[in-house]
Amino acid sequence: QVQLVESGGGLVQAGGSLRLSCAASGSIFRINAMGWYRQAPDKERELVAGITSGGSTIYRESVKGRFTISRDNAKNTLYLQMNSLKPEDTAVYYCNAYTAWGPKFPGSWGQGTQVTVSS
Repeated sequence: QVQLVESGGGLVQAGGSLRLSCAASGSIFRINAMGWYRQAPDKERELVAGITSGGSTIYRESVKGRFTISRDNAKNTLYLQMNSLKPEDTAVYYCNAYTAWGPKFPGSWGQGTQVTVSS
């Protein structure tokens, strides 16, 4: 069973920082690449960053240099450090197992965590 619980969101001013966490069930975390996704109002859900089980990372162009994805395999936890936040980063952030073709478990999303960046 896929269990994903996101936390760490909040309201922050532009230029501020937040650190998101995702607790995932061990059965999916250990063997899968993991990703952070976000969905803004009236927009499609999009990949923000991904990390393989070995630590290789990818980022969407708009967050490169500002966001850092990491994982703690011992704790089955995924992180997203977000610095220099911009109003356009405002969205609900979700985690899921990541593949090059999209989220591996598209029917199994957590509740997400809201990030709101004020200008």
